Amino acid sequence: MEKGTEILNGHFYFKPLQQGVDRTKAICKHCKAEFSYHRSTSSLKYHLNAMHTDDANKSSTQTNSGGNLRQTTLDAAQGRTTEKQKKDKITNAIAKWVATNCRPTSIVEDVGLKNVIQIATNDCTYEPPPRRTIVRKIHELYENERTIKATALQRAQTVALTGDYWTSLGNHNYIGVTVHYIDEQWKLHSHALTVMKTQERHFAETCAEHFIYVAQQWDILNKVSTLSTDCSRNIVAAARHLPFERVPCVAHSLQRSVTVSLHNSALDNALAKCRKMVGHFKHSPASAAELEKKTN
Repeated sequence: MEKGTEILNGHFYFKPLQQGVDRTKAICKHCKAEFSYHRSTSSLKYHLNAMHTDDANKSSTQTNSGGNLRQTTLDAAQGRTTEKQKKDKITNAIAKWVATNCRPTSIVEDVGLKNVIQIATNDCTYEPPPRRTIVRKIHELYENERTIKATALQRAQTVALTGDYWTSLGNHNYIGVTVHYIDEQWKLHSHALTVMKTQERHFAETCAEHFIYVAQQWDILNKVSTLSTDCSRNIVAAARHLPFERVPCVAHSLQRSVTVSLHNSALDNALAKCRKMVGHFKHSPASAAELEKKTN
């Protein structure tokens, strides 16, 4: 009998399948009677006491030749430990997947996900963890990752920040801040420090306070050499309130220069017509299908 497949000191065992075992069915070792099993042993104990009174207080190893109760108990305990470790490993993997791929925590209630894991683990009784468990695990993963990143930042002599504000489709304001540094091996590292929701209007003083707050939270305020941002007026004004230098984003500056140079130029009218043409085909599936037919 494999470890972790016995119940009630070996008087019952899970129903063997061609591949693995069915943990929803328990079979009596003495009479081969089959019972439904849902982690409660009440019905199994009743059957044992009613039908196999003489064996009720004996372990299955004692009813077999030369068995040992202590070994059976130890094997059962090890089986339970291994099963718990396996489930914890799956739960951690699900939490990491939800966090890194921006999946909703409600996905653990997806019947399809449950079916995939049951097939992958060869365990038809597996139940995905509840949402609150995934949320707790994600917080644990974050704190663990934050500790690792904070330790690395303490070893860095100088760091640089990049930051930006944006508004979501739900009309909520956010600030994102990323840190960059070079380690002792001359390897560049970049870590996202925060994506923080902001309630206040983005005045210069408020923006400066946000960047200083993030730097203080990570204990790197005295290590920041520069802050790279776009060229919006409030950010440029906020730089005057910061204890470190601001470096304009080259990509944003280049994009603005191209936009300004094209405005009211000879190409402006042609670009407007191109946009109108693209918009027509984008909003007319019939025209888009006809165009594709002509081009092919």
